[in-house]
Amino acid sequence: MTDFIDCGNGVRLERGLRCAMRDGAELVSDHYYPAEPGPHPTLLMRQPYGRDIASTVVYAHPVWFARHGYNVVIQDVRGRGDSEGEFYPFRSERNDGADTIAWLRTRPESNGRFGMYGFSYQGVTQFLAAAEQPEGLVCIAPGMAAVDLYRGWFYHNGALRLASSMGWGLQMLKMDARRLGLREESNRLEAAWADLRSQANVLPFRDHPAIRSEALPSYVRDWFDHDRAGDYWRALDISTCLQQIQIPALHISGWYDTYLHGTIDGYVALREHAGSAFARENQYLLAGPWVHIPWGDQIGEVNFGVEALIDTDDILLRWFNHWLKDTGDFSREPRVRHFSLFENKWHAASEWPESTALTLFLHSEGRANSRKGDGTLDAIPPSSDEATDIFVYDPEVPVPSPGPGAVSGSYNQSSLEMGNNVLVYTTRALEEPIAVLGSPRVSLYCAASANSTDFTAKLVRVRTDGRADFVCIGIARSQMLFDGVYEPDRIHLWSFELEPTSCRFESGDRICLEIASSAFPLYDRNPGGDVPSARATSWDWVRSTQIVYHDAERPSALHLPLRGDTA
Repeated sequence: MTDFIDCGNGVRLERGLRCAMRDGAELVSDHYYPAEPGPHPTLLMRQPYGRDIASTVVYAHPVWFARHGYNVVIQDVRGRGDSEGEFYPFRSERNDGADTIAWLRTRPESNGRFGMYGFSYQGVTQFLAAAEQPEGLVCIAPGMAAVDLYRGWFYHNGALRLASSMGWGLQMLKMDARRLGLREESNRLEAAWADLRSQANVLPFRDHPAIRSEALPSYVRDWFDHDRAGDYWRALDISTCLQQIQIPALHISGWYDTYLHGTIDGYVALREHAGSAFARENQYLLAGPWVHIPWGDQIGEVNFGVEALIDTDDILLRWFNHWLKDTGDFSREPRVRHFSLFENKWHAASEWPESTALTLFLHSEGRANSRKGDGTLDAIPPSSDEATDIFVYDPEVPVPSPGPGAVSGSYNQSSLEMGNNVLVYTTRALEEPIAVLGSPRVSLYCAASANSTDFTAKLVRVRTDGRADFVCIGIARSQMLFDGVYEPDRIHLWSFELEPTSCRFESGDRICLEIASSAFPLYDRNPGGDVPSARATSWDWVRSTQIVYHDAERPSALHLPLRGDTA
């Protein structure tokens, strides 16, 4: 006879239920039941971190959802916790998710209607399960995830998101080492984890001593080896089968989240390409000021006020009530609800913006290096030849990330703007506010002496007291942006997007654009030669002279998508 644990208020917990997948592997889950007699709709979370945690770092405990009339199932994915099989991130989640829902539908407590929730990896498991179209799955609520893992999770215009990829890889491999009983490998991984910020400096990072053991799974090395989009990545995500998603989704993102680009792109992609008009019409986006963990008001060095503490659990509950209980709770929600940084309030939008409304052109007298230089931004195109701006990119001394050690959040960029390896272009103090919503974009006419190079662009808000608040950043790698037509010492038009944002520059603020060629270790440093970054050591580093042009023939510019209301 099964023993149930009393969680209070009549909610009961049944631990360790086993479910057989189509290949015979058994996965294990914990089940929470509401006090009222069933059957009830079911909320499912599938995750690799331990089912007792249940993403409670950002969500209410499953007991809270059970108190509101839901069965809640938290499952260890394949090869994690007590579940059988081998863990290889994302590879088995389509079939396993569908098989789990099929099994849950046979249970007496189920009324046959299911929703899935969770963020990060738990968000991707929802996309993958939904693509299998299991009977009974009515809606999902993926947070901080991606439908395209290459572009939205691991790489950004060809540059590896090094800090997050290495950090998450070490975290996952630690669990593998313990599960496999690999004491020596475990000790190396634990030592690396204890000094996480130093690990990006290990070269070559593809052969990091903590990940290279053949006794460990290969997936972290595989991420580094597959630095181009292709079959490897397509087999792990839903980027080529968006039409298989035919249910509503609530996409939750944070302006300073590691996977922001992936979340916004996923929302946009499913609004356009989901497999039915019903699904396309019922994609929703909630974009807050948050980092990956936690979701609050203090983001880096900036406190974004009490409105940043919006009740995301209540929003989730209304989402599921609407679709699983037919309450209509979400019928008046805007398609897009977004938090405006520095204005510190929420706004509604009927759609994610696509057009750019304000172009600011780069100007200088040839010395935009650092904030001591003469770089400016304004809406007037260059009408005559202007001197170029030049800096040297040195892989040995890369420009640091916007946050210390690639920590996410809004940090003061003033000290980073002191280096001559950063070009700084700033407007005059604004006479009226400017509200931005969307993905800023740059079009830069640049030449570089190295065989391979990057350019970064960073949007910054400069306050009246001189503080420089980080807003968002973008990067592009020559191999990706030009794919075979890049030539050193030749002028190319570097056109690429920055991460999306919603922010408001107030009267008296100045808009600042920083141009550099690195943001390490947020992104991997470009070695500059022909050796791939993942396999490069300091012996392979090549310095590059970078030239930015801004004249009548080559008007380099920043393009800002305006929100439409600046009052």
